[in-house]
Amino acid sequence: QGMQVIHNVRVGNPRIATRREAREAVAAGMQGACMKIRGTQRTKTRVQNRRGAVQVRAAASLGGGTPVRETSLLVVGATGTLGRQVVRRALDEGYDVRCLVRPRYTPADFLRDWGATTVRGDLTDPSSLPAALVGVHTIVDAATSRPEEPITKVDWEGKVALIQCAQAMGIQRYVFYSIHGCERHPEVPLMNIKKCTEEYLESSGLDYTVFRLCGFMQAIIQNYAVPILEEKTVWGTDDQTRTAYMDTQDIARLTMAAVRSENCSGKTMTLAGPRAFTVPEVIALCERFAGADANVSKVPVSVLRLARSVLNFFQWSGDAADRLAFAEVLSANEVFSASMEETYKLLGCDPSDTTLLEKYLQDYYTRILKKLKDVGGQSRQGDFYL
Repeated sequence: QGMQVIHNVRVGNPRIATRREAREAVAAGMQGACMKIRGTQRTKTRVQNRRGAVQVRAAASLGGGTPVRETSLLVVGATGTLGRQVVRRALDEGYDVRCLVRPRYTPADFLRDWGATTVRGDLTDPSSLPAALVGVHTIVDAATSRPEEPITKVDWEGKVALIQCAQAMGIQRYVFYSIHGCERHPEVPLMNIKKCTEEYLESSGLDYTVFRLCGFMQAIIQNYAVPILEEKTVWGTDDQTRTAYMDTQDIARLTMAAVRSENCSGKTMTLAGPRAFTVPEVIALCERFAGADANVSKVPVSVLRLARSVLNFFQWSGDAADRLAFAEVLSANEVFSASMEETYKLLGCDPSDTTLLEKYLQDYYTRILKKLKDVGGQSRQGDFYL
């Protein structure tokens, strides 16, 4: 029934008159799919796209029993903040890395320069996936939708197609990145999708590992560190949500430890930094290391929630409303963190190797301010992104 509702939305069923009704229908369809997954664990699924299914069978037949090297790795979302760090770490550890790359304006030459192989493919086109999976032992799925894309198209439909293809191609390991606490917020589209994808992956029969992430330190650079250097407005909210940020290089290191370990098979683990910070605490750290005061403008969470309610009524603004749904999480003043003691033991990693946020920001500002001094520039000049 849920999938029929989604079909009605796609074909423009006249019974669905508003954007809100359409979005509720899609959510109902996903919820129906999740309920079906929960009731039929470990059942076989079929590839929905016929053309994709034919190519899966054809590509699989090419394997003909040829053994696949355990060091053969496919990274999906390899050009992203996390994906590129997984690529670098895997290459450093001697893996043969293949990257699924969508056609894009900015070339992925840097991946090839590092030593990886790139293959064209798109999660929104299931027929493009089978060829990319030939000869692959492990998939690391770090992909997510771009800001201008519908969340459901990539993060749900695309991931389902990838998992189905992995089943058909006999992929032996699948690593998926989710969000910490996603099960507590079904009202937030991306978090609901992540939880449903976790369940779909669990039901697939694949050997999987799920990492639930709290937040990236790299995001702090774009949102707070750079604007403070450029003397621009820093936007914040009035919530007290705390986030245990982690360096994506550390996430990549722990990911590869999981790929090597049989102990992580079928496990779902949260990756969190050593300490959780509020946004005001993060801004204070940036001010301290930058030697400058931030021009902070706070937006009440209630305003974000109101904006989302208004945007829900319009077809053209639905994707923006999906992203504003995180206001519901902020209003709960949650702590995005978890104990890592058992995770470090399971992965065989030393907690002292994990980067502290204070050290990360200090190193960043030291490099940037030194560069500015060397070139005689001002804080408004230059590209501060790493």
